Amino acid sequence: MGLLHARLAKYDLPQKMMEKGIYPYFRQITSKQGTEVTMDGHKIMMFGSNAYTGLTGDERVINAGIEALKKYGSGCAGSRFLNGTLDIHVQLEKELAEFVGKDEALVFSTGFTVNSGVIPQLLTKDDFIICDDRDHASIVDGRRLSFAKGLHYKHNDMKDLERCLRRCPPQSVKLIVVDGVFSMEGDLAKLPEIVELKHKYKNVYIMVDEAHGLGVFGKQGRGVCNHFGLTGEIDLIMGTFSKSLAAIGGFIASDKVIINYLRHTARTYIFQASDTPAATASAREALRIIQSEPERITKLWDVTNYALRRFKEAGFEIGETESPIIPLYVRDLEKTFIVTKRAFDEGVFINSVIPPACAPQDTLIRFSLMATHTREQVDRAVEALTKIFKEEGIIK
Repeated sequence: MGLLHARLAKYDLPQKMMEKGIYPYFRQITSKQGTEVTMDGHKIMMFGSNAYTGLTGDERVINAGIEALKKYGSGCAGSRFLNGTLDIHVQLEKELAEFVGKDEALVFSTGFTVNSGVIPQLLTKDDFIICDDRDHASIVDGRRLSFAKGLHYKHNDMKDLERCLRRCPPQSVKLIVVDGVFSMEGDLAKLPEIVELKHKYKNVYIMVDEAHGLGVFGKQGRGVCNHFGLTGEIDLIMGTFSKSLAAIGGFIASDKVIINYLRHTARTYIFQASDTPAATASAREALRIIQSEPERITKLWDVTNYALRRFKEAGFEIGETESPIIPLYVRDLEKTFIVTKRAFDEGVFINSVIPPACAPQDTLIRFSLMATHTREQVDRAVEALTKIFKEEGIIK
């Protein structure tokens, strides 16, 4: 065994969990994503999905993808920069820009490559990227790829953010990059306070990741920036298709100057193959449905508020969540896996969240909701989880 293999072989946590029969990852689903899925030959209630609008199995979205597949083929065989721009890419970009309230937008093949490509492209070595310490991994990787100096502040701590801003020279560009909705804890960025700091210091810009905000917050699901009435104050808005828009891909929206620059320089845009025709058409159809069916978001919030109340009444620790993402804190790595396994055996699919997705002392179960969930499904899940958490000594 060589040095590399010897080093990597020390990582044996998955094997240890497999030996104990509590390894929770890479389970195979043999059906459409929905409030129920088929796994291991039987139905499981799905509370581990990001499909907040419940559109992944919608026949209109599926048919839009099928028709695009028939018309354009299975892929574009090139990047947007060269031979991979379809008319439906451009149409979706226009609709997304209008939806989030910006001049223009660019569609990328994944949400991850939006952040990992846009963030490093915007700044020079004399500039600063400032991130919340619970920002998504794609933001962290974008910061790492940049020549700019990276700073981070304690989660939602505006005094610590201001400390970072004070460290930066006035003449430098300072880009604050933050999740609108934090993907593990479900709480919101303090955008009003961040905007206040933007105006207090020179050359400060704000980029908001709306991956978990679109289709959930704001008018017609336009996101957290719209929810706070601050769209005009946010310089760049990023979003994904893999949550509320029921496909795969991502986008960045901003003013014409920034988009023109990124269109010709962002490496994950000009050197990556285009988003597939099927994914593009499916996302566009989902975007149109969200705007035409406001009752869908009303249903999402009805079932979310019901679940929040049930978990609080049962004594769960759920933190500061304000969204359909409900963290159920376990604060013990092995028990987090045990709870997940026992819930699966009870017919409830949930997600284990462990480092590096959270701090070691903050391991949790991520319970997330869709517009298509029913109160009856929530009741069944809460009852099962309450029994398991009590028997494991996590709640009284």
